[in-house]
Amino acid sequence: MSVFSQSFSPCGRFLAAGNNYGEIALFSLSAALSPDATALSQKPVLTFTAHDGPVFSLLSNDSQLFSAGNGEISCWSWSELVKKDNSLVVGGGDNNIHILDLEHGVFKSVLQGHSDYIHCVSVREREAEILSGGEDGAVRMWDSRTGQSVHCVEIYKYESCARPQYGKWISCLTTDSDWMLCGGGPSLSLWHLRSLSPTSVFPLAGCQRQAAFYQDMILAVGEGPFVSHCLLGGEVKAQIPCTPQSLNTLQINANSTEHRVGLHSLTHLGYTIHTLPTGLGNMHYLQV
Repeated sequence: MSVFSQSFSPCGRFLAAGNNYGEIALFSLSAALSPDATALSQKPVLTFTAHDGPVFSLLSNDSQLFSAGNGEISCWSWSELVKKDNSLVVGGGDNNIHILDLEHGVFKSVLQGHSDYIHCVSVREREAEILSGGEDGAVRMWDSRTGQSVHCVEIYKYESCARPQYGKWISCLTTDSDWMLCGGGPSLSLWHLRSLSPTSVFPLAGCQRQAAFYQDMILAVGEGPFVSHCLLGGEVKAQIPCTPQSLNTLQINANSTEHRVGLHSLTHLGYTIHTLPTGLGNMHYLQV
């Protein structure tokens, strides 16, 4: 087999390669180039026949992949090639991440790597990545197409973030573009995902249970009767008082201009919205 052509995806996360058999193979760069890459993670995440003869040329623009064969040019939608599937990401007490196919109602894959139970997950749809944080103090980054762990960052080993008196567990994790926000035992911190380095550490007392990006700020809740409003540079701008002495959940209501933030203490939660009989132990976090 000979490779005649190649082109990168608009997001820069995938490489398309065309061969002399008329096939186009799609590779995940984060999985293939990871220091922990295996033979499996270096295989194509998608292969399809584009032409009867060789694929002589490939070219990408912001949304399409063009391929040239014998006397014909074909156009393929990048959004279809790297489309998000209809899945629910479940992290829980068995130390694993389970991917539930919502269309068929079955678990289709398991991501293994954490050594203790998982507190939080976040999905980066454009990059086809899943991030998870657990009791073991690790934040793992997974290629959602191959199921391979491509990076592992142990937050508590960074001196600027470490707080041994609170432990190493990661209780909150969220992402926005190339940025990650995480904390728990370690201080709440902002990380640049391309360099995998912390850029800001927030001087908040106690363990933060949940945090979120909101406009040009960060909102966080945890130990203490308030919602912390922080600037991206690390400064605590304000702490809005609340009745409960500690807060465990925080949610931004993007569908309303009036009622923007929802929060609750664990002691006030006395209801169940939906239960799945998974047999997987305690489910600590869900993400679509």
